[in-house]
Amino acid sequence: MPDYLDDLRLAHVLADAADAATTDRFKALDLKVETKPDMTPVSEADKAAEELIRGQLQRARPRDAILGEEYGVEGTGPRRWVIDPIDGTKNYVRGVPVWATLISLMEAGEGGFQPVVGVVSAPALSRRWWAAKGHGAFTGRSLTKASRLNVSRVNKLADASFAYSSLSGWEAQGRLDGFLDLTREVWRTRAYGDFWPYMMVAEGAVDMCAEPELSLWDMAATAIIVTEAGGTFTGLDARPGPHSGDAAASNGLLHDELLGYLNQRY
Repeated sequence: MPDYLDDLRLAHVLADAADAATTDRFKALDLKVETKPDMTPVSEADKAAEELIRGQLQRARPRDAILGEEYGVEGTGPRRWVIDPIDGTKNYVRGVPVWATLISLMEAGEGGFQPVVGVVSAPALSRRWWAAKGHGAFTGRSLTKASRLNVSRVNKLADASFAYSSLSGWEAQGRLDGFLDLTREVWRTRAYGDFWPYMMVAEGAVDMCAEPELSLWDMAATAIIVTEAGGTFTGLDARPGPHSGDAAASNGLLHDELLGYLNQRY
């Protein structure tokens, strides 16, 4: 089995470059923000970070394909880098420090492309998380200064912490009643949003999280980090991996109950 460690090292180099670019423009008074056709915001920093990552990948991995949120897909082949230059753009443009660059390498296999490398870098929080298939998940300042990630062992909803992003998406999908029933059963709920709850599941600080509407670039990096930390990452349809257009992540022990509540009245 490939070890993917060279690809992981490259992903860290890409994240370093993106961190420098995004941090430089964070809270800039002259930051330019546009509205995309799907009515979500995009800043000049989103575009610049993705262009920077694409440029480095084209030099370092010219045979690999690239899929990014801002500029779509380029190239073909069995390996594809998936990029979200700023996950949490709404936070970024308002000066909220909860945003990150998400970088993943996906490789063709059974069931389609699957993530084999993931890096989530949140420079405003001074945090970074990463994983490579078969090598575990870690957090730290660098590859050499890192702590291994492990999900929690909480096995009862009454003891569990559940994270989510907002209520509107669950209501729009007709899943709000089941969602609310779940919140009444757990020990604690918090609306952290975006990449962060998945990283806290991987750390064992949160036991489960879910979102009702996501894109592949939102999930590819977080999925490999959660699973390499010993957790479970699926769609709400229980399909493993980041391909369902929505996500549920947990320590594995609570996953069936999590999906049961979110689908119970759907």
